[in-house]
Amino acid sequence: MEATKDLSQYINREKVVALLTDLVKIYSPYFKEDEIMKYTHKWLKDRGMDANFHHYHEKKVTNFRGTNVVGRLQGKDEGPIVLLNGHLDTVEICEGWTKDPLGAKIEGNKLYGVGALDMKSGCAAMMLAIDAFNNTVQEFNGEVLYTFVSDEEGPYGLGTDALILDGYTDYADVAIVTEPSSGFLDEVFPCLCLGARGGWNYTVTFKGKSAHAASPEKGVDAIGDAAKVLLELQNAPTNNDPKLGTGSIAVIEFKGGGAACSVADTASFTVFRHTVRGEDLSYLRREVEEAIQRAGIQSTATMQFREAPHPDSGGFHPYIVSESNPYTRVMKSTMEKVVGKPAKITYFPSIGDFNSLGDRAKLPTYVFGPVGKNYHSADEYVEIDSVVKTAEIIYHYLVEILV
Repeated sequence: MEATKDLSQYINREKVVALLTDLVKIYSPYFKEDEIMKYTHKWLKDRGMDANFHHYHEKKVTNFRGTNVVGRLQGKDEGPIVLLNGHLDTVEICEGWTKDPLGAKIEGNKLYGVGALDMKSGCAAMMLAIDAFNNTVQEFNGEVLYTFVSDEEGPYGLGTDALILDGYTDYADVAIVTEPSSGFLDEVFPCLCLGARGGWNYTVTFKGKSAHAASPEKGVDAIGDAAKVLLELQNAPTNNDPKLGTGSIAVIEFKGGGAACSVADTASFTVFRHTVRGEDLSYLRREVEEAIQRAGIQSTATMQFREAPHPDSGGFHPYIVSESNPYTRVMKSTMEKVVGKPAKITYFPSIGDFNSLGDRAKLPTYVFGPVGKNYHSADEYVEIDSVVKTAEIIYHYLVEILV
């Protein structure tokens, strides 16, 4: 694989800095992405590429009307359809920033800003790669389907969910999500994730019996019972997946009591449960039921998964891509040729739109992207040269697969 002689005109540090600066300066937390979607749509159109707004409306839970930007580069004949996916939303700006979170300040090889790493840099790399491909490749077979989505950072990943529901992924053959794998896993670039853990949110509610605090033995302490069950859950045996490792339990909310000088008759805790293969919904229910039984509580306990827009969107299932998959072999060889060393092969420890593509859409889905630090926290930054290399990898992968 030889680099196209004109490639450096389209993928270089100057291009990355200019585009990423524009993206970072646009305030775009989830549910507030309209401005950045308009920018991305115009950027693609101004360069003569296909770009369309994909509108969706989630009516049941959030009543959110969202927008994605979708486009296609179509070859002269049938061939593989490569799906590129990235989210343009960010988390809200947190406290503690020492730089302007919307300033895109550059210090050496670092560009600072909310979303600079997660994942406006990955989206910038995608945009530059498809522009380069469009301008330097004269003939190819197959198709590049590029999708810039909203609400990945939100509760349900509604943007990519809508793509799946509306059939955009039906005929794709392989997917690339340019989340910052090196940054998330604190690995040297390049880092290729061949799958990810899943995750589900559920609440366990306890009904006890109120009594005066002077005579607690006359009541049933819902808070105490909730604590006992929670300890049993945290000490429960875990599955060990040979690729994904083990699942994990994180308590994200605990409620109970409220009445003055009284035994609490209600309590609840909410868990985010990262899962590995074999830990489906029935497994999680059984895990909670067994913890309740071991705790020997007097309260009545019930478990409920969070409300979801539809049954497939309540959580995220884990998935794996085989190292022997032909698309994997090409990805590994492309990364090594571009960067000059083999990619670190690993698996994403958390959830994202890649779960939906890898599990629900049944696509071999690869996660790789730039390196940096402080995602979801103050002074987030990305290393600029890793964004350049991410764009080059995408470009050359498209050449290997489609040309």
